[in-house]
Amino acid sequence: MSERVLVAGATGGVGQLTVAKLLEKGYAVRAMTRSSEKVQQMFDGKVEVAIADTRQPETLPAATQGITHIICCTGTTAFPSAKWDFDFSSQTNGFQQVLNWGKVFLDSNYRRTQAKNSPEQVDAQGVINLIAAAPKDLKRFVFVSSCGVEHKDKPPYSFLNAFGVLDAKQKGETVLIQSGLPYTIVRPGRLIDGPFTSYDLNTLLKATTNGKQGVVVATGDTLTGQTSRIDVAAACVASVNSLAAENKVFELINRGERPATVDWEGLFAQLPAH
Repeated sequence: MSERVLVAGATGGVGQLTVAKLLEKGYAVRAMTRSSEKVQQMFDGKVEVAIADTRQPETLPAATQGITHIICCTGTTAFPSAKWDFDFSSQTNGFQQVLNWGKVFLDSNYRRTQAKNSPEQVDAQGVINLIAAAPKDLKRFVFVSSCGVEHKDKPPYSFLNAFGVLDAKQKGETVLIQSGLPYTIVRPGRLIDGPFTSYDLNTLLKATTNGKQGVVVATGDTLTGQTSRIDVAAACVASVNSLAAENKVFELINRGERPATVDWEGLFAQLPAH
């Protein structure tokens, strides 16, 4: 194929599966990562590797040059964790560490200034930076968001959004919709199924839901439930060139009996335009 798909977040759980499914479909893939370590090994040398960081906009133009499609699978944890990359890791005093983590959870200003990989930095500003760096003739920008962005003030999503992850996702969605780029926004529920990460392409290619529940899509942020990472990756790859999925925002969960084959194009076609 002449298309070249950039996968941002290519080493994460959904990102790895997305890369594997793109390769299976014959796409040329550029895997974007902050560090090249193990990436070529992971994908058996079948992908280009772009060293870039969505938090650092100056690194993105080279990564997006010559790209026809972007699938953005970046993200961090909803609740403060080591993945937020707090700036107090050099503290060795155990009691001081406890105090620092206490301030992280209780003091929003401290949390914001100390974190280097928070939802605001990754799911909002990082996505906005990637959108700005996208080629103007991009054929599709697929963004993995989250169920609940439109109901983040109501349970259970108010709990999930306690530290702003849904606020950040919604900011990314809004900028993408307003960008003028052709887009598809996928909102999965709580992610399940692995392999969560793997350093073997064959393992990724063989990933299966093992006949678990079927796929349900809807709009208006009306769905709540679990979603297989494998189905999220499949939806991203199926939507990347689908006219029926263009400029659509949809939730995706697993429910009901699973068919032998998921008809993604049929599912996309039933969705109203955003």
